[in-house]
Amino acid sequence: MYAVSKDDQTNPELDSAQPETVVDSAEATEFGAELSEVDSLKAQLEASQQELADTKEQALRTVADAHNTQRRAEAEVDKARKFALEKFAGELLVVADNLERALEAADQGNESLRPLIEGVELTQKSLMAALEKFKVEQVDPNGEPFDPQVHQAMSMVENPDVEPNTVLHVMQKGYTLSGRLLRPAMVMVSKAPGA
Repeated sequence: MYAVSKDDQTNPELDSAQPETVVDSAEATEFGAELSEVDSLKAQLEASQQELADTKEQALRTVADAHNTQRRAEAEVDKARKFALEKFAGELLVVADNLERALEAADQGNESLRPLIEGVELTQKSLMAALEKFKVEQVDPNGEPFDPQVHQAMSMVENPDVEPNTVLHVMQKGYTLSGRLLRPAMVMVSKAPGA
C-alpha cells in the first residue's frame, strides 16, 4: 500500500482515472423502460410459442381423427360389399336344399329317371359353383367334432362306436359367407352310453 498525500487527492489526473459511477436519472428511467419492454416481448414470445404448440397439437388431432374416420368408412364399405349378398344367398340356400332333397328322394335305380336325375345334379353343381364364386361355402360336418359356433344340435344319440360330441348325421348343411356363419348346420350328435 502506498500513502496518498493531500496533493494527490486533488490531482485532476487521478480524478479522471476513476470511472464515473453516477447515473443520470433519465438514463435509469430509459434503461428500466427497455428492461420492461424486453420482459413484455419475452412474455409475448412465450405466449405465441404456447399458442403455436396448442394449434399444432389440435391440427395433429384433427388429422388423426380424419384418418380414423376414413379407415372406419373404408372398413364399413368393405363389410357392406362382403355381406351385401347375405339375404340373397340365404334365399338361394332353400333352393340348394330342395335340389339336394330331390336327389336323395330320386329312385337312382330307375333308368327312365336317369336323364332327369342328371339334370338335377348339373343344376345343383351350377348353383353350388355360383355360390362358391361369391364366397358362400358349405359346412358339412359329418364325422367331425360338434362345434356350437357353426353347428346346431337337433338331437343327441347314444353311440358307443364314436367319441361323444361327434356329429353322426347332418340333417341340413350349414353355410358361411366370407367366413361368417350364414346358417348353422343342423346335426345329430353322439353322446356316451348311459350319459
